[in-house]
Amino acid sequence: MDVKPKVYMYHTAVKWTEQRKGVISCAGKPDVQVATPPEFKGHDGIWSPEDLFVASANICVMTTFLAVAERAGLAFTAYESAAEGRLELVEGKFQFTEITIKPVITLPAGGDAAKAKELIEKAEANCLISNSMKARVHLAATIV
Repeated sequence: MDVKPKVYMYHTAVKWTEQRKGVISCAGKPDVQVATPPEFKGHDGIWSPEDLFVASANICVMTTFLAVAERAGLAFTAYESAAEGRLELVEGKFQFTEITIKPVITLPAGGDAAKAKELIEKAEANCLISNSMKARVHLAATIV
């Protein structure tokens, strides 16, 4: 019988390239150019740590939903989600104080909207990324 480990390690690297830009890398995955965001004298059009922070909560809710929906046998035809993070100055330091995730889950005709709502709420409650964040994560789901 295989026993699953209870600890997982994830490794990334970052390398400064020029100005306020760099590249993040992870073995076996494409590199991603990153930079300081424009509001902090950075660059437009390049992923920032702030973007990635908000995106990680959004992605985690989606992937957790996909897992719980599969286990529960929920049929759905589409999933899309927007997320917005609120970064504000608190006691002299910037921090994310909340992230709102707005998934839209489309069900087939006659789909179980109550079950979909229950499962997306379960996904948010069990998302390991949002559970690891200091900022409160809000869910505003739409089931169609």
